[in-house]
Amino acid sequence: MIKPLRYLWASPCTFIGGIFAVLLIALGGQWRSVSGIIEVALPACANALRWRFSAITFGHIVLGVSMSQLEQLRPHELVHVQQYERWGIGFFLAYPLSSLAQLLRGRHPYWDNYFEIQAREISGVGYNLNPALKKT
Repeated sequence: MIKPLRYLWASPCTFIGGIFAVLLIALGGQWRSVSGIIEVALPACANALRWRFSAITFGHIVLGVSMSQLEQLRPHELVHVQQYERWGIGFFLAYPLSSLAQLLRGRHPYWDNYFEIQAREISGVGYNLNPALKKT
């Protein structure tokens, strides 16, 4: 698919991420653009909270707990960007359905999610920096 069409296909998801990004930036979060992707780090005041993620992707926007974690997780999150480019708005349904399927099989909804496995395999980033998500 041509790159502009990928952006268009994923744009509804990017729009949702944009809402979160604007809110985080308004609260003091930092942002940068890397290879056509907007990365936004949580504001310092939010870092004291215990987040269930180190980074989360919405289309072409990646939100993370810090700039350093965004940098470390970039290869993994870029795979998620590619998944949004492939699935478009359907990714908002496919991802939780994959988690639900794993949960119903007695597996871990995050670690055994098809999209997470694919992102770890392709990116080579096989861990998450958030201790709350460590596989047990």
